[in-house]
Amino acid sequence: MSVKSSSLDIPLLKRPFDKAILIPGSKSITNRALLIAALASGNSTLRNVLFSDDTEYMIGALLKLGISLDIAREQNVIIVYGKGGALDRPSEPIFIGNSGTCARFLTTAVALGHGDYVIDGNERMRQRPIQDLVDGLKGLGVDVSTINSTGCPPLTVHASGIRGGETTVQGSTSSQYLSSILLSAPYASKDVIVHVKGKLVSRPYVVMSARMMMQFGARVSWKEDSEIYVFTDKKYAGREYMIESDYSSASYFAGAAALTGSHAVLTRLPANSLQGDAVFLEILERMGATVDQNEETVDVTGTGTLEAIDVDMYDFSDLVPTVAVLAAFARGTTRITNVENIRVKESDRIAALATDLKKIGTAVTEHRDGLEIQGGCKLHGASIQTYDDHRVAMSFAIAGLKVPGIKIENPGCVAKTYPKFFDEFLGLAKKLNNSA
Repeated sequence: MSVKSSSLDIPLLKRPFDKAILIPGSKSITNRALLIAALASGNSTLRNVLFSDDTEYMIGALLKLGISLDIAREQNVIIVYGKGGALDRPSEPIFIGNSGTCARFLTTAVALGHGDYVIDGNERMRQRPIQDLVDGLKGLGVDVSTINSTGCPPLTVHASGIRGGETTVQGSTSSQYLSSILLSAPYASKDVIVHVKGKLVSRPYVVMSARMMMQFGARVSWKEDSEIYVFTDKKYAGREYMIESDYSSASYFAGAAALTGSHAVLTRLPANSLQGDAVFLEILERMGATVDQNEETVDVTGTGTLEAIDVDMYDFSDLVPTVAVLAAFARGTTRITNVENIRVKESDRIAALATDLKKIGTAVTEHRDGLEIQGGCKLHGASIQTYDDHRVAMSFAIAGLKVPGIKIENPGCVAKTYPKFFDEFLGLAKKLNNSA
């Protein structure tokens, strides 16, 4: 089945499925591991690497920056030949599409080089804010500015290394600003102290960054969420590294099982995960599914009945589309709060979800920082405009298993994080339906 077409029909699921699914590697961990390994001294072998649009942009950028890579796509393995913080200066701009992690992480990393670097993206990326990172880097002695004075890419870094010292970063728009500075901070001229202004959004992603930095040998210290210290006496060292499978990607299959009374076994999802989105398992249990977490796998069994919940999703906002779609089928009113930051993701996700949920007959109230969704409405088919947002596309595929006539526009947008998603997701229904 191809996702190159302009739209894709989701087949109804005629009976529950029972399936083991190998979830691909985490995008967030893959891009962090690639950058850390590139900065490290010595070689790193990264396993269970995700190959998707976002990670391909990081791979392409590292190659332009003079990092040698041995890539084995069929085995999902990359060997990274680290250069100890040394980066070449490319002769042309580094294009990162609509990859937020690449835009933010590379902006700090290229400051370690010497000369002028330009980072640019597609039309949507040119609307996504980065000024808070620019301001934070200036506090560390980095000469960086947005080219069009919009506070969004493209931007220019006049690089001569990172001085280090103390700076302040706004914490309430994107955790990636803070992660960006932390990931390259071991190679600053002196220790880095980052003061976080406001409440830190998506905190688990910053914890992920810090834990991975320490796994590769760096030294990081926290003072609650208000100050983070990175010490320059400990640099990264190359190593073997297994990338966890992606809990965000797993949420679509786990949600499908919960909604349809099916059973899914999701693999390579460790219990002691780096990923904050592992909290989705607790959300599913609150909504009525049975979840068993083993050492490296997750079993999800649904009853086919879901209950509404109230949930503050400030720390795990990538899960909002999945929860919002499931809420349309739940008994009662679900309230998703404290996620204003998702208005500056790949799409304005609050508006996009409200619009497309209403299209299928859901009663939705859109708030500045969340959604109120009335479950149990009479739902019907519709064409889902995905706004070139992978998470909108994948979440509404779940609804298509229960509601006839769901059509996903621009299904190819899932290549951002999960290129084979529709091959695997549609297989849940097609194999069963053909044998029914």
